[in-house]
Amino acid sequence: MKNQIHREQENSKNEIVLDEEPPSLKSLTDYRKVSLINLKKEFSEEKKPEFTTISETSKKFLKKHYPSVSETEWLDWKWQIRNSITSKSKLEQIIQLNFKESFFYLFNKGSLPLRITPYYASLLDDKSKNNSLRKCVVPDEGEYIRSEGEDIDPLCEENDSPLPNIIHRYPDRVLFLITDFCSTYCRYCTRSRMVAKEKPFHFGKAELEKAFEYISLHTEIRDVLLSGGDPLTISDNQLDFILSRLRKIPHVEFIRIGTKVPVVLPQRVTPSLVNTIKKYHPVWMSVHFTHPSEITPEVKEACERLADAGIPLGSQTVLLKGINDDVTIMKNLMHELLKIRVRPYYLYQCDPISGSAHFRTPIEKGLEIIQGLRGYTSGYAVPSYVIDTPGGGGKIPLLPEYYLGKEGNYALLKNYKGKVYKYPDFC
Repeated sequence: MKNQIHREQENSKNEIVLDEEPPSLKSLTDYRKVSLINLKKEFSEEKKPEFTTISETSKKFLKKHYPSVSETEWLDWKWQIRNSITSKSKLEQIIQLNFKESFFYLFNKGSLPLRITPYYASLLDDKSKNNSLRKCVVPDEGEYIRSEGEDIDPLCEENDSPLPNIIHRYPDRVLFLITDFCSTYCRYCTRSRMVAKEKPFHFGKAELEKAFEYISLHTEIRDVLLSGGDPLTISDNQLDFILSRLRKIPHVEFIRIGTKVPVVLPQRVTPSLVNTIKKYHPVWMSVHFTHPSEITPEVKEACERLADAGIPLGSQTVLLKGINDDVTIMKNLMHELLKIRVRPYYLYQCDPISGSAHFRTPIEKGLEIIQGLRGYTSGYAVPSYVIDTPGGGGKIPLLPEYYLGKEGNYALLKNYKGKVYKYPDFC
């Protein structure tokens, strides 16, 4: 809560406020009359929401758990953040916790805190304790079990961090961290070491200026990925400021935004946000999807708004045990993504952060899923399966063994059905 108040104060400092000059004494009486008329109008007329879609699932949930809240309030992304589920007592009003989930709260020291938007909470099945989405955001005791090979920073990002908010691992691109806040916390978060902490990471104007200077001085950087935290949780004005500054750097060709907001807080994708982003094309967006249950009418509207604005969308999916580690589930997810104009991009092996063993699958499972997609569905529906290697080695793609070697001057190739074919390789 302290972090949230601090962030809201910081946001207010950076907001651009128009028409702050007070009226002249000569027009004060007329001004007051107009102000009273506008005030009455504001109270009598409910403000039209910037986001319009509300599914039947959301309506039922709203009626059951927030009976005094209007649909207009529900559709306000700031209301969603202010009213997020952040405590055990609020969570228990929505779902019945099982033993492992309840056990987590006996300790809950130093772990990633709880935060779920009311919208995303509406997707959690309060009857089924095996609900896939529930496992992603509701903490349980497995987070306290540290297994061999796990670490709070397994990718060694801090070793490639010349500044607290810059990670420069690859030659021509950088990861630019612009916030430490997410609207919903995934329990397998790679950066759980830095988000939502009592002592927040520094993302004020001074720190941003240092990052802009670093990017400006390193002319080899052509690609900047905005991340955090979730970049889409900052204000439109702040995002506009960051994008505009990056666009002024001549050698920055390509800007990307990594986010889960369209999935957990689709109401944030307002016309104002979309217009802010599209001013600075080319801007691409990588959206974190986990399960086909996430693709709702609200998410469809959010993604279509972004796509209509010319923002190419790619998905990033983490392979998770008991959640999406199944060929049928993964194929369904990829098909649904294409229908809302999101191109499957990466399927990640879950990073070995501390307390993640209950989420991780064997690598063979990821290869099995790729083998079950390749050839059995459209090529556009097949993501790249990668492992972001511990120790800072970067992403390494993995594929089933389709190339079997050579027989004389012929390459031996295995197709998706397991049949072997020869290709003349005389070059």
